[in-house]
Amino acid sequence: MSSRLFQKVVKEQEQQQQRHEEEQLQDNESGSPDSGPPSSINPFDLLNDDDDVDDDPDQETEVADEALIRDEDKREQLSAQLKTSDVVSTSNHKSKKKKKKRSKEGSASSTYKVERSLDEVLDTLSLDVSSSSPQPSSTKVKLENTKVCNSIGKQHTPSVLHIDPKYLNVENELRRIFGSKVVKSFERSHQSGSSRQVRGGRRGSHHVRKTILVSPSDLWSRWDGSFSMEFLETKDGYSYFRYVHSPSYSQAQTAFETAQAIHDLNSVANILMLHPYHLDSLITMADYFKFVGEHQTAADAVAKCLYGLECAWHPMFTPLQGNCQLKFSHETNKPLFKTLFTHMINMDRRGCHRSALEVCKLLLSLDSDDPMGALFCIDYFALRAGEYAWLEQFSEEYKSDNSLWLFPNFSYSLSVCRFYLEREETSHDADTDNSKATSTDLMKQALMLHPSVLKKLVAKVPLKDQAFTNILQHSYFRSDETRIPSLDHLIRIYVERSYIIWRLPDLQKLLRDTAQLVNETLEHNKSEAKDWSCVREDAFSSAKNEYDHLLVQDFSDAVSTLPPDNLHNFVVDPRMGEAAQNGNQGNPLDVGQAPPRDVANRNVLAVLFESMLPWANYGDGEGRVADEDNQNIGNGQGN
Repeated sequence: MSSRLFQKVVKEQEQQQQRHEEEQLQDNESGSPDSGPPSSINPFDLLNDDDDVDDDPDQETEVADEALIRDEDKREQLSAQLKTSDVVSTSNHKSKKKKKKRSKEGSASSTYKVERSLDEVLDTLSLDVSSSSPQPSSTKVKLENTKVCNSIGKQHTPSVLHIDPKYLNVENELRRIFGSKVVKSFERSHQSGSSRQVRGGRRGSHHVRKTILVSPSDLWSRWDGSFSMEFLETKDGYSYFRYVHSPSYSQAQTAFETAQAIHDLNSVANILMLHPYHLDSLITMADYFKFVGEHQTAADAVAKCLYGLECAWHPMFTPLQGNCQLKFSHETNKPLFKTLFTHMINMDRRGCHRSALEVCKLLLSLDSDDPMGALFCIDYFALRAGEYAWLEQFSEEYKSDNSLWLFPNFSYSLSVCRFYLEREETSHDADTDNSKATSTDLMKQALMLHPSVLKKLVAKVPLKDQAFTNILQHSYFRSDETRIPSLDHLIRIYVERSYIIWRLPDLQKLLRDTAQLVNETLEHNKSEAKDWSCVREDAFSSAKNEYDHLLVQDFSDAVSTLPPDNLHNFVVDPRMGEAAQNGNQGNPLDVGQAPPRDVANRNVLAVLFESMLPWANYGDGEGRVADEDNQNIGNGQGN
């Protein structure tokens, strides 16, 4: 029997049943007027009929007889339908399977489409509890539901340090700046040059994992899994993690520390041949290539570091949401902070300020103690990227503390930020927000709080307007030091990082006019100078430099270089760049000329790689042959 015939038989049975019930309803004069025709197969109609029966005993017997007759008729119809369904079950077995699969897929898709918010679910639960009989535990259930809702709301509030992954990729920003054609042509030329270097080797022998921090190269080695990340604890809504080294990585780290003790970069290169993702060795080579002038090679070494660090991430580690902590106090976590900071500076030098801003937010969110000083350059990246509204929001919401304006970088950057926001409001004919201070008021506050910044900016930018010379003659702007070690150090970092912003004529005009206004104010009321001096001393009360671990050169656009002759014993040392900038031509790590290396019984590729390094010393082959000849002659004469 086909499915169409089965459906036809079922319809005929339903029609016969409806006719039979209509005839019974016409004969039944004692039925309730409100009750309608019952459904074909609904056993709960008996309950409704019992409720509508009157108290007359004769009517009760008649209704009971009619109910029994209906029940028997329904049972006969159900048995007939079951028999017919058994007959056609074998023929429609395949069609039922298909229908089941479609129904399952439809139900799965419907569950994804129809999503109810958590608040609605909790409201329905509370209504169900209150609609039932009054119980003393109903109020407790409501309170628990509200607590859960509040806790979930706190966890899912958007953080001001939330990171957009599409801006982390440098190639995307380069395409927005220069166009996709220019970027593609550059990538082709770069790939063709790199492919000639590895001609003859196996290419594409392994699959490269896709990462969000960097775009890995197909020429990189396979991720060896030499280190991983472990979960520590969850505290105050943050998840804490740290990196863990494998035994092989620990051995490589011991070899690196030995090479670092004797300032031997050749041993560091040998470590990378055996362990291509040893982080400290890659950082050392990146610093070396930076000092030599090979900036692209140095950037590739840093990117390779980040690739290995991201491959080791824990499945629960979600740093883009701003709810993960990776404390700098753990020794194994320090390479991630160093490489992220270097990667951020490299992107800024390439003009990718928005990508640098996202990396800076990531760096600041990983450790609330800010060990790398990301807080003192995030305002610069926000201004260069044009994220003015975000910068204001960050200054108000970060750590729920409205004290960022006390730092010299934020006091001046917030004024610049408000200046550009006011310009956007006037261009779009939007209503100005009178609740916020104007750019002139913020600039006046910055100059009153940190007057020594003005003299440093005039010398660094430089500002050659005669008006600035007259302004600096005032006693309030005459000094460039505050005699507070921490504040003076932060001012030097700000001027070194953000001086280029003040080369714009509009900002120079804002600075000049506001400085003149400050001089006029101090002539009428000299007590304001003492008040702002007290504010500085209260904000930076420590007698020691609390930020001496932050080097000013790390925030500079200038790249310190040294000649190759002074790098034969180079191993990374942050103070080496300061020696170069101060004009010290001698090597501060010089421990004498390295002895000639023996090439006997060594790998040919290793010797070839070492021979490219300028400090490699294999001795003078001619002198060695001459010495051997003289030694043979002497032996012959002796005989």
